[in-house]
Amino acid sequence: MEFKLPDDALGLLSPAQTDLVPGEEGNVIVSVETYALAVPLVQPLADSTAALKSWIVPVVEIRTADGRVGTGISGVHCGPELLCHVIDQYYAPALVGASSEDILGTWKRLYWLPTHWIGRAGVVHMALSMVDIALWDLAAQRAGVPLWRLLGGSADPIETYNTDGGWLNLSVAEVVRDVGSLIDRGWRRVKIKVGKADWREDTARVRAVRKAVGSDITVMADANQRWDLATAQRIMPVLAEAELDWIEEPVHADDLGAHQRLQAVGTVDVAAGESLYSYHAFAGFMAADALRVVQPDVTRLGGVTEWLQVAHQAAGRSLRLVPHAGDMMQVHQHLAGVVLSESPALLEFIPWTQDVFEERSVVNEGFAERPQTPGASTAVLKQAREKWQLKGVGRRTSND
Repeated sequence: MEFKLPDDALGLLSPAQTDLVPGEEGNVIVSVETYALAVPLVQPLADSTAALKSWIVPVVEIRTADGRVGTGISGVHCGPELLCHVIDQYYAPALVGASSEDILGTWKRLYWLPTHWIGRAGVVHMALSMVDIALWDLAAQRAGVPLWRLLGGSADPIETYNTDGGWLNLSVAEVVRDVGSLIDRGWRRVKIKVGKADWREDTARVRAVRKAVGSDITVMADANQRWDLATAQRIMPVLAEAELDWIEEPVHADDLGAHQRLQAVGTVDVAAGESLYSYHAFAGFMAADALRVVQPDVTRLGGVTEWLQVAHQAAGRSLRLVPHAGDMMQVHQHLAGVVLSESPALLEFIPWTQDVFEERSVVNEGFAERPQTPGASTAVLKQAREKWQLKGVGRRTSND
């Protein structure tokens, strides 16, 4: 039996659709469709918390009366049906018939649905991100420009760093080989995974990579929350000795105090943000001087709207802004470098989903070229959907 949303489930803080300003007739939303793609990896990969054979891309397509389609995406290890269900069951009824032009108003309206009480972070908030990205995609299409230009960014290429050679399931010799191949292809910045059960293996890994690549290559490491505070404090001097640029998520993502203590005593920058889901959470970490590299992810925050809020906060504190790429850089290639900042723009590049989208990312000698097609570069290839769509996930909601 299909679940029906109660009539009173809109909540007091979300206005009724009849109270909304419709905007231009052609921009009224006529349908919302969700689905998900499971994109196989070339080889199985792992970090300290997850083992992957595929990367899953949940998708929402929002169609307007003028025939335009805005596409929003996320990126997950598992549970794409949960994100799609939030959109299908709770967000779609509040979207169909409303204007796609009112991006901020829609953000607030969806955020304050009763789902707020069960999902200010995680699945519900990530579903909001998908909708928000789709609305910004539509806005850029209407303007006839790529999203980065709509947001006021420059056309300059953006430097990237590559994570796709340093996975934790690879031996030290394999990591050294793979990182070397990335350097041969033009990357001057690479990231490796740490977080072994024995911390001494991590120190050996870091030292071996630094010795192999020399002093001219920038190296970062990511522990994916594996260490406790004592272990992280023990390892930090080795990371400094190896001249690491940053250590990412060294301890549990919610432990602000531990991040603060590590950053206060260490010379290696602490990076965090992929597991922070709101600008309020980021504001707390920044106010506490608990990190120097701010890593907002447009698929974890509430989309482009909230990502920009975090980016402005980071820039205002002269912190480095380096997005985490749950979207595999597809949307972030538009967002990097659109906020005035003292530090140069930098992007994470992982090539897992390049064959999903109509507009592939273009990277030359480690620098990402700005996309030129109007929109957010999120439109999905028909062939990709035919090959990789997960059965039984998602549905279409319309005013038909």
